[in-house]
Amino acid sequence: MENMTIKEILDATGGTLLCGDPSMVIKHISTNSMEMDEHTLFVPIIGERVDAHVFISSALKNGGACLTQEHEEAEGDAPYIKVPDTLKAMQQIASYYRSQMSLPIIGVTGSVGKTTTREMIAHVLKGKFRVFETIGNQNSQVGVPLTLDHLSAKDEIGVLEMGMSEPGQITTLGEIIHPNVGVVTNVGVSHIEMMGSRDNICREKLDIQNGLPEDGILFLNGDNDMIRKHLDYVKKPYEFFGFADDCTYRAQNIREKNGQTLFEFCYHDTKEEILLNVLGKHNVSNALAAIAIGLRYDTPMDIIKQQLSTFSGQRQNIIHINGYVLIDDAYNASPDSMKASLNILSDYKTRGRKIAVLSDMLELGPDSPKYHQEVGHFIASKKVTDLFVTGNLSKYYIEEAWKENPALHTRYFSTNGELIDFLETYLKKNDVVLIKGSNGMNLKEVSSVLIRSQD
Repeated sequence: MENMTIKEILDATGGTLLCGDPSMVIKHISTNSMEMDEHTLFVPIIGERVDAHVFISSALKNGGACLTQEHEEAEGDAPYIKVPDTLKAMQQIASYYRSQMSLPIIGVTGSVGKTTTREMIAHVLKGKFRVFETIGNQNSQVGVPLTLDHLSAKDEIGVLEMGMSEPGQITTLGEIIHPNVGVVTNVGVSHIEMMGSRDNICREKLDIQNGLPEDGILFLNGDNDMIRKHLDYVKKPYEFFGFADDCTYRAQNIREKNGQTLFEFCYHDTKEEILLNVLGKHNVSNALAAIAIGLRYDTPMDIIKQQLSTFSGQRQNIIHINGYVLIDDAYNASPDSMKASLNILSDYKTRGRKIAVLSDMLELGPDSPKYHQEVGHFIASKKVTDLFVTGNLSKYYIEEAWKENPALHTRYFSTNGELIDFLETYLKKNDVVLIKGSNGMNLKEVSSVLIRSQD
C-alpha cells in the first residue's frame, strides 16, 4: 500500500477516530499482530474461535494503528479507528486503494481451474507487462484485501483470483477488485454444501459481472453445461473459449508429445500451432482463456506462444523421482479436477504401472458418497492399474471401481503414514503415480516425502 493516511482510511470506511494523528501514514494492512510496525494498520478479525481484538495491545507495541469494533473510547498516540465491522472496513480500504490505481484488472473465478488459469493468464501477460497477481491462495474475503495491499503504481495490469464458499461473496469481491474483465473457468460442485445446487453456484460465479464497468466483458467456458444453461442470467457482453464450434477462441487437433501438449488455436481467420508445457485437455481450456486475455490486451501472438511454452504453474507438477514419475496434485480436489488429473495419468505414456493415490473430496455436502462413487466409476474406465486411498469417503472409489474392473489392484490405508511407508517400497522404475485429494486430507505430506527421497 502506497502511503495512505489515517484520514483517507476514515474516508474509506466512514469510521471514527478515537485517538491518534489523522495525518499518520499507513503503508500496510495486516491481520497478524506479529507483523506490525509503525506504518501498519492492524485489522482484528472476529473469527469462529478467536476474537483478534485481544491482540490489539501487543500489536501496537511497535507502533502503528488499528481498527476496532469493540472500543468506544481510547487514548494514546496510536490511532484507534472505530468501525461497525473490521472485516468490512478492511474490504472498504482495499476497494478505495484499488480505485486510486488506473491499471486494468482481470478477475478469475470458477469451481475448478481458477488458480492455474490465473497463473497462466499472468504468465502470458508478463511477456508484455509488469503484472500484479494474487499472492499465494489469497482469493477470499480476507485474502483479496491482503493481496491488494501489495499493489503499487508501477504495476501495469493485474490478474486476481476470486474464490467463494457462500452466496454473495463474488459480488463482494467484485466491489473490492473493480475488475475490468471477468473470466469464469467452469461450474462444478465445489462448495455445493453451502450453495445448495450447481445452479446456485453458477449464478454466484456469473455474479463476477456485477463488478465490471460499462465497457467490461466476460470470457466464459463455452464447454460448461451450467454456463450455457444460465446465459440468460448474463447481462454483460461475453465471448466463449473452448472446444465447441461456436467458441470465439477455440482449440482443435489436441495431442501430447514428450510431456507437452500441442493444439491448433482458432480465432476468426487465424490459426496458430500452440505448444503448452503442461498436460491435459483441461489445461488447453485454461490456455484458451489466457490467449483470449492476451489478445484483449494486445499481446503479440508470438509472445503469447512463447510464454505458454514456458508455463509450468504450481498444480499438477510432474516430477521425475528415482526412475518413476510423480504427478503431484495434492493441493485440492473436486469431481471435475479428479477426472482431469486421472485423464493425465491414464494417457501418460509409460511401460510401467499407472497408480492413483487418492483421498477424500471435501465440502460436497450430503451427496458426497455419490460424487465419490462417480469418480470410482470413472477410474474403472481409465488405464489405471493401482488405486490406493486414505479417508473414509475414498472407500467409495474402490467400491465403485471394483464393480466394473475387478482386475484393478486396490488398497485402503487408515493413515497417510501407512500410505507413505507402503509407497516408499512399492514404487519402481517406469511407474507413474498421481497423488490427489482435498487440501484438508493433507496428501501433500505424502508427495513431499516422496520428493525428498530423490537420489
